[in-house]
Amino acid sequence: MTESNPFRLDGRRALITGAGGGIGGALVEALAAAGCAVVAADRDASLLQKLDCESRIVFDLSDARAIHDAVGELEASARMPDILISNAGFARAETLSQTDDDNWAAEMQINLTGAFQLTRPLVEHMARRGGGSVVFISSVNALAHYGNPAYSAAKAGLVALARAIAVERGASGVRANVVCPGSVRTGAWEHRLERSPGLLAKVAPHYPLGRLVTPQEVARTALFLASDAASGITGAVVPVDAGLTAGNLRFVREVLGT
Repeated sequence: MTESNPFRLDGRRALITGAGGGIGGALVEALAAAGCAVVAADRDASLLQKLDCESRIVFDLSDARAIHDAVGELEASARMPDILISNAGFARAETLSQTDDDNWAAEMQINLTGAFQLTRPLVEHMARRGGGSVVFISSVNALAHYGNPAYSAAKAGLVALARAIAVERGASGVRANVVCPGSVRTGAWEHRLERSPGLLAKVAPHYPLGRLVTPQEVARTALFLASDAASGITGAVVPVDAGLTAGNLRFVREVLGT
């Protein structure tokens, strides 16, 4: 533990999945700024080229063999991480009526099964070495229903997986925690706003802070949980959601009239 500044990650290495996306890029930047050597991972090499990181690795969480090979590559190159930020995610079916077997299988594989297949060997390596930290980037969809049924089920599974790691590998010094973002103002949202300029005005009233959260706010929370500043925290779920899951603001305003 770094007593002088427990938020620093000097001398540690982190693997960040989904590093080429909006939240992923903010995670890379935040951990690198804290002194961490970052291995950025994504399924598309072109998404990683812009990142300022120690190294890059390309694999697809929908491919179990590719995950196995990626872990082998990390081990062979002495890049096994002290920290795993499991951030990659994917959603397609927005409602229950749109969710079929194919959508369910695809979203479950990338969001949960693939995350497990990557996390398990890394956690075991951390346990043998005497410690490590895992942070899953889940979603408020794991805590309540906001659409995307398959994605929601998978993201809820990450909460259960984190608690399993926390309980069963805590004695080996491995911590596991979960960040649950609400709507995040990434490039995906910018594209949605281009198609529907009035959308944000409809969304904002659901959030007590009156806005979406930023990728940097998600990244700073993950940095805290990964660092020694959170050394006594494991199995925790932290919403970063501008207050969405704290309660129903529209109900208070429209029903109670305040």
